Amino acid sequence: MGMLSRDDLVKMGFPSVGQNVLISSKASIYGASRIKIGDNVRIDDFCVLSAGRDGIVIGSNVHIAVYSLLIGAAEIVISDFAGLSSRVSVYSSSDDYSGWTMTNPTIPDNFKNLNHASVFIGRHVIVGSGSVILPGVRIEEGAAIGALSMVSRDCESFGIYSGNPARKVKDRQRHLLSLEKEFLRVGNS
Repeated sequence: MGMLSRDDLVKMGFPSVGQNVLISSKASIYGASRIKIGDNVRIDDFCVLSAGRDGIVIGSNVHIAVYSLLIGAAEIVISDFAGLSSRVSVYSSSDDYSGWTMTNPTIPDNFKNLNHASVFIGRHVIVGSGSVILPGVRIEEGAAIGALSMVSRDCESFGIYSGNPARKVKDRQRHLLSLEKEFLRVGNS
């Protein structure tokens, strides 16, 4: 996987890019001037980050795996130590599917009813392959989303969620918080 150089990232116009940021040269970035990236971030091949008016904020120690998508007008936040597995789609905007309005980006806004709502992905959240996160969702710290899940409502801290729509199936262990303290104490070299 070829990674963009630090000079490449600076030229793209990100308002802030941390240290040790690895973005595949095969990723597509739109609206870089509205995307903030922390330290130790990896964004793999064929990911699409399309920042709308409110932007995208990616914390530190975040991994976004191949073919993932972050798109929409409202803000998308991915907090520290979170990870999106392959083919995860995060939407902060959506068309109205009721049939009362027209849809798709070729139609002027006055003929559509778009829903824009921020998405928050908390610290230590893991989202399984093929999952979809819809506008307005908050996934709190430590929640885990099973593969192929449709997340249409908020997820509690340290819950494990799965299905379509995603529902809580059990609690997740919190031992990773102790590991985080050790990781930060000894450094991440």
